[in-house]
Amino acid sequence: MIDTAIDLRTRILNAALPHVPFEGWSESLLRHVAVDLNVDVTSVRQAYPDGALGLAIAHHKQGDEAMRARLEAIDISGMRIRDRVTIAIKSRLDVIKNKEVARRSTTFFSLPNNGLQGVQLIWDTSDSIWSILGDRSNDINWYTKRAILSGVYSSTLLYWLGDESPEYVETWGFLDRRITNVMQFEGVKARFRNSPVLSRLIAGPSWMMRHVKPPQKVDLTDLPGTWKDPM
Repeated sequence: MIDTAIDLRTRILNAALPHVPFEGWSESLLRHVAVDLNVDVTSVRQAYPDGALGLAIAHHKQGDEAMRARLEAIDISGMRIRDRVTIAIKSRLDVIKNKEVARRSTTFFSLPNNGLQGVQLIWDTSDSIWSILGDRSNDINWYTKRAILSGVYSSTLLYWLGDESPEYVETWGFLDRRITNVMQFEGVKARFRNSPVLSRLIAGPSWMMRHVKPPQKVDLTDLPGTWKDPM
């Protein structure tokens, strides 16, 4: 029964994508999908109770999974961290099959009602990237890495949407500059830590930040009565 539900959700999402450039992530999109699949709109709403929002979220998560599969097939163990981050962001953009769908998604998640979901999705993408890259941060750096990467990824995505250069060469130049800025910031932090005077000034805040821990992932799937979203 669960497999059938997953299959229907996938079929609905796949049927929706060709219509997104024209309809956006909207209520009319659901009606087009119902017609294409020869099902009642109620069935579409049952599969995606949040309607177009649920479809847009599922599409973004589908992209994250495609990125993960692509990165897991690449040997990045010998790369510098900046090169790993670069190839991860490139991989996430490369799995976007339709630029107009991405443009519609960006507009959709910039709306006030959907803004929080949009921020959460970008954060989840950044978290996925750092997890794949083997990040072992166990303090405030867990948050700062994901916050900084969220900014780098989202700004690069916006630049990419307007880039018409061959092979997106201008986008990759933009990305390289953003990562250089981040590395320069990390260099400043290192100088603070290594300075006998400045390190004393930030000793208190540093102690506090070392005690900030990332959220714990608790597996509740073995508890009776729990349900996991198949997407």
